[in-house]
Amino acid sequence: MRKDITVTAEVRATRGKSEARRLRGRGLVPVVLYGSGKDTVVLSASPKEIVRILESKTGHNTIFNLDVQAGETTPAMIVDWQFDPVKDTLLHADLKRIDLSKRLRVMIPVHMHGDPKGVKQQGGLLEIVTREIEIECLPDDIPEHLTLEVTDLMIGQTKRASDVPLVGSMKLLSPPDAVVAHVIALRVHEAEAAPAAEAAPAAAPAEPEVIKKGKKEEEGASEEKKK
Repeated sequence: MRKDITVTAEVRATRGKSEARRLRGRGLVPVVLYGSGKDTVVLSASPKEIVRILESKTGHNTIFNLDVQAGETTPAMIVDWQFDPVKDTLLHADLKRIDLSKRLRVMIPVHMHGDPKGVKQQGGLLEIVTREIEIECLPDDIPEHLTLEVTDLMIGQTKRASDVPLVGSMKLLSPPDAVVAHVIALRVHEAEAAPAAEAAPAAAPAEPEVIKKGKKEEEGASEEKKK
């Protein structure tokens, strides 16, 4: 989805780990810009601006304006990024120029709407199998999310990718028969466990050692009496 957001960036003269460390020391991160048949450009930008976009509702599907100082201004999207696994700070980002007249392939979250009848009336459970699907559309038609109505689902019934409503220039790229959600039954099969328990023969209780010992002592006393 296109947003009225502008991210400023500067052209970098050098690359490498040392340069990346110097940039982070200045509160910036290395950025690479490519796409639309133009040359790849190495840049630096504010990590706060990049993270703010990644944490927005549209996330990495956000199309924003990239303003390169002493350079170009272009619509762009974040296509790759890396966070420090310990500090959780942004380390770098890859940006792609976007041609607003050309269709894009994007993964879009699918939100479920409604309480399934199979849950309310039959005591089933709504199981979400797929939380996003892939579509193709024009950049201005990229949605924040897609909505799938599940109110009419009964136990054993399924909603598939082809059931997700699409509008405008959107075209489904995920397999149409891919399961998005279904309602399953919740039952405890106690009747199946009972025959298994009856089939196993009960083991004869072992004779207590005390009794065995007592018998041996009685047998010994009888021998003494005979003598």
